[in-house]
Amino acid sequence: MQIRLKLEYDGTNYAGWQFQSGQDSIQARLEGALERIFNQHVTARGAGRTDAGVHARGQIAAARLPRPFDAAELKRALNAMLPEDIVVLEAGEVGDDFDPRHDARLRIYEYRVLNQPPPSAFERHLAWHVREPLDLDLLNAAAKVFAGEHDFAAFRSLGSAEKTTVRRVDLSLWRREDGRHLVYRVEATAFLRHMVRTMVAAMVDAGRGRGNADAIAALLVSRDRALAPAPAPAAGLYLVEVRY
Repeated sequence: MQIRLKLEYDGTNYAGWQFQSGQDSIQARLEGALERIFNQHVTARGAGRTDAGVHARGQIAAARLPRPFDAAELKRALNAMLPEDIVVLEAGEVGDDFDPRHDARLRIYEYRVLNQPPPSAFERHLAWHVREPLDLDLLNAAAKVFAGEHDFAAFRSLGSAEKTTVRRVDLSLWRREDGRHLVYRVEATAFLRHMVRTMVAAMVDAGRGRGNADAIAALLVSRDRALAPAPAPAAGLYLVEVRY
């Protein structure tokens, strides 16, 4: 029996989704809870390998259970065992051939910027605090550059081992959520490591008036990671949804 789980989590205290020896991770916590229920190790596979400090509202995971188990009961049991910053929102049985990573046809991320002079005592781990005013029109002019199919080599983490750095971005758009927040939404089948955070850093530079859409287009063409800014902080990034 294979189960599909939808999770949300605050990634502040974790080294990311993926298990890492000697570090706390979302996968390790989930597998630990499953092991307590079934008295044996159960592997959980995720749709997105969110990095340290990155959050999720709609991470999808799958696990092959050693014996049949009611999905609603499993959801309740997991939530009773998981820490408060990891929650199972949904649980349901799926076919044995379901793969949460390779079957995904669209991944949706959002990045939150708190754009005001003073920081927030409550949002320091949930948004990137940018003091200078950001121009929404400049942000969206820069965001348009990323739409479509491009080689994102300049925006990936150094040392990444992907076979290709070409990705297709279906949506790239900023919105003002209220008087204090700007939210970037990006949709694609797959992303490179640190790709979204590096894109956000380049766009925020444009929104500050330190760069522009033409400069970002030139950066894409260059494929040179050394020319791109450091990634925006992990705290502002959320895996919002995975579609199949």
